[in-house]
Amino acid sequence: MEFWRRKKQQVLEGEDSGAAAGKKRPRATALAVRPIPEDALMLIPLRNAVLFPGVISPITIGRSSSIAAAREAVRGELRIGFVLQRDPEVNEVGPNDLHRVGTSGQLLRVAGGAEGAQMLMVQGERRFRVIEFLEGWPYLVASVAWIAEAGGTSPDIEARFLQLKEQAAEAIRLLPNAPDELAGLVQQIESPGQLCDMVANLLDIKNEEKQELLETVDLDQRLDQVLAHLAQRVEVMRLSKEIGDKTRKEFDERQREHVLREQMRQIQKELGDEGDSEAEIEELKKAIEAAGMPEETLKHARKEFKRLARMGEQSGESSMLRTWLEWMTELPWKAEPQKAIDIAEARKVLDEDHYGLEKVKRRILEYLAVRKLNPEGKSPILCFVGPPGVGKTSLGQSIARATGRKFQRFALGGTHDEAEIRGHRRTYIGSLPGNVIQAVKRAGSRAGVLMLDEIDKLGMGGFHGDPSSALLEVLDPEQNAKFRDNYLGVDFDLSRILFIATANVLDTIPGPLRDRMEVIHLPGYTEEEKLEIARRYLVGRQLEVNGLKQGQTTITDAAIRSLIADYTREAGVRNLERELGSVLRSAAMKIAESNAGTVAIDAPDLHAILGARKFESEVALRTATPGVATGLAWTPVGGDILFIEASKIPGTGKLILTGQLGDVMKESAQAALTLSKGFIKEEFEKWDVHIHVPAGATPKDGPSAGVAMYLALVSLLTGKPVRSDVAMTGEISLRGLVLPIGGVKEKTLAALRAGIRTVMLPKRNEKDLEDVPADAKARLEFVFLEKVEDAVKTAIG
Repeated sequence: MEFWRRKKQQVLEGEDSGAAAGKKRPRATALAVRPIPEDALMLIPLRNAVLFPGVISPITIGRSSSIAAAREAVRGELRIGFVLQRDPEVNEVGPNDLHRVGTSGQLLRVAGGAEGAQMLMVQGERRFRVIEFLEGWPYLVASVAWIAEAGGTSPDIEARFLQLKEQAAEAIRLLPNAPDELAGLVQQIESPGQLCDMVANLLDIKNEEKQELLETVDLDQRLDQVLAHLAQRVEVMRLSKEIGDKTRKEFDERQREHVLREQMRQIQKELGDEGDSEAEIEELKKAIEAAGMPEETLKHARKEFKRLARMGEQSGESSMLRTWLEWMTELPWKAEPQKAIDIAEARKVLDEDHYGLEKVKRRILEYLAVRKLNPEGKSPILCFVGPPGVGKTSLGQSIARATGRKFQRFALGGTHDEAEIRGHRRTYIGSLPGNVIQAVKRAGSRAGVLMLDEIDKLGMGGFHGDPSSALLEVLDPEQNAKFRDNYLGVDFDLSRILFIATANVLDTIPGPLRDRMEVIHLPGYTEEEKLEIARRYLVGRQLEVNGLKQGQTTITDAAIRSLIADYTREAGVRNLERELGSVLRSAAMKIAESNAGTVAIDAPDLHAILGARKFESEVALRTATPGVATGLAWTPVGGDILFIEASKIPGTGKLILTGQLGDVMKESAQAALTLSKGFIKEEFEKWDVHIHVPAGATPKDGPSAGVAMYLALVSLLTGKPVRSDVAMTGEISLRGLVLPIGGVKEKTLAALRAGIRTVMLPKRNEKDLEDVPADAKARLEFVFLEKVEDAVKTAIG
């Protein structure tokens, strides 16, 4: 009480903290005011604070009316109501500028502040609601209604109360400098409303949200709202603490690494090893000057070298920069001298390594002839397309040997990241140049032969970028003279590299990429070509692989022919070499067991070594009955024969198609049925026609089976079988015309492998026989069709 009497006297006499120094203020003028009604409160508007019951909070006031109200409260020992302003920017506050719910408070301390402001220490007591603002006082006065605090408890309130205690304790633990007794104080509070108001006061939320909590009288709702706000703040504090701990840990590790590096440097200095790193730096400098880089590139490398020399080994960037400079010095920047081109020698090398493939060899020799006459010309971009096992990759090695160049290859199958072509940027840890620059470095030459294997199996573009788009710059002769790898960051000349791509099919290669390459087809080999390849290359290679010497094992031509016809049926020779290896391993085992001098292998011996024949001619068997015709098809692994089977059953004139046929093939079947109805002149309403293409697990599509389907239907309806030694291909129209198709060479070779003697082709495909090997043309009879009636005459009669 002595404090309040002294404070009252100070207010009445206009004293402040400077009164002790003999200074006095003028006497207050707001003393002779009429008393405030008992149901009214003096109000102090708050700009940026909300007072809660039971909370002690510092408040700063500066308005003259607010200061007068505070002095009157001290003089009369009165309570004051504290109400939040709706807009903190308003200075002259009226009734409409204030919220209607506030908190009454007792002034515990009043102190002077800067620029005439007053500092109040207030303890909140009760909630009130403003009923009416009163006039006649030099400060805001309003009649109020007290808001009763919800009493009692329930299981729901008790559960929320315990949860609020737990979350408040966790929030205190996450505070960096929270006093230890604060957590104990929270646990000692027994009133849910008091704890709710205390936590709401401490929450870092907007004043409007605090005002909403103050106005929420229902204790259940207020607890839920405080819990929601507190849970959000706890999560933010937890994440902030984790980030702070991680940052502090990384900083401590860097500081420790710096100390250790400095200690290591001092130890090396004491041991006399400090000169080794300096010698390495000097060698790197010499390598940069001797690399033969272009002027702009050399200027950039010198600049980076100076950075490396300044930063020292203790810097984390030094190892990355040193690796980049080493890559720059190891790349073949200089234009190395090329050996003189000898066309005759190149032809000899190509003939030694590969049998046949005359068109491919001629194109390579043409390139060499042009390069001999124009050494500065751009290299072509070749793309070898053909089935597996026809020698695409080995042909690239032969080209390198024939041209005297170094050979490198990398596979593109499954590549889905653009950085595998262009390289990673140096900002990433462990970044490297792309496969193109890596292959150039391995070759040690920027005028070598670089093979891009399986270009048709590139991965699809995604968030890593599109590798096929990155290859556009590599494979464009107009652009690759200044190819920029992301890792190197400088231009590198790829224009003198002979790029060779390989693919099984062209369909999956994007159009812009295919447009930049010169496509050369390698369709496959005839039986005679395979026999010659086996004699010249495969047998000798397998003898060496299986540890056999020349003369220890002999294999007859009949045995090789049997392997080709009965145990392999392919466009290339990969499986043929595999079967030859099996045969020669059997011979090696006999020689090792019995020390036999020589083992001879003939065709009858193959059954005991390889088992029963895997393939046999089923053409005669299948076409012995009416309704079956032999078609010719193209596949990614070469040509193949295709049986078309037709049958009729009592029905309503429907067409039934089975064998997993595509839409185009279904349309060909419908056209063939329409044509056959006009040819036979038979009533079809009483019959259902069923067309089936065996090997139903394999999808089939394309228009070239039209002639075969038509012949199968005519054979079925006339009861006459199709000749077993005839195969056919061609698209048909509703006018009965036979239209041209593709893949003539592959289909012709497939017919030859299957034992066919007569091949029927569209008349407009006669020019494509130039691509068919001479021995195949000699062993086959070709019939050229203009109309479907020509096919009936030849195949049925």
